[in-house]
Amino acid sequence: MRIAIAGATGAVGRFVGDVARERGHTPVEISRSAGIDLLDPVSVARAVVGADSIVDVSSVVTTSAQTSRHFFRTATTNLLAAGDATGIRNHVVLSIVNVDKAPSGYYAGKVLQENIVAGSTVPWSILRATQFHEFAAQMLDRAKLGPVRTIPIMRTQPVAAREVAERLVDVAEQDAQGRVSDLAGPREERLVTLARAYARTKGWRIPIASVPLPGGMGTAMRNGTLLPGPDAQRGSVTFDEWLRTTA
Repeated sequence: MRIAIAGATGAVGRFVGDVARERGHTPVEISRSAGIDLLDPVSVARAVVGADSIVDVSSVVTTSAQTSRHFFRTATTNLLAAGDATGIRNHVVLSIVNVDKAPSGYYAGKVLQENIVAGSTVPWSILRATQFHEFAAQMLDRAKLGPVRTIPIMRTQPVAAREVAERLVDVAEQDAQGRVSDLAGPREERLVTLARAYARTKGWRIPIASVPLPGGMGTAMRNGTLLPGPDAQRGSVTFDEWLRTTA
């Protein structure tokens, strides 16, 4: 089958392409590096022609709710229109565990994305996953305060991006299912512990402080709101295993 992948060069998208090829499917890359802008409906429509399923793992780097909403509203609308025109059987979206319980900043756009997809006439499936193992490295890169890295206090249950990709392709191979079971990593971790372990692996001698973020998002990160429920599926690759083999 032909699977169009929005965000194909990202942390999960590159694995979605790998898994799709391993299973004999034809992945179609939708990314700026492939000359396709998700905010341009014409280029998106051309890319999706002939696809059986769409897997949307696109993202935008922002903490602004307005920026996030704009991106996901536009990109999602374009993908749905293109999918409807070509007759896809499943529009698969990767979202975040309990995103609707902390709908601020970047998460505001993801909540809007879910609502737009669920309200469309295109057959759809939504997989919510916890943060990826790569999240700790991303936070180290973004959270610079002079020589110090300031990592938010956060309880997380990170999952391997490869395992998320495998589950997404599982879903894309089937007919639309609506909300599917959440996916999380095998165990709960503290984000600052992961960040420090990653830094040690890289040989970085940098001070890393754990700080509380203000507002509702900070509260959700600290109190476990973003952790999976008991019915979530669990991946098998721990952060330590990922660190040894991948990072």
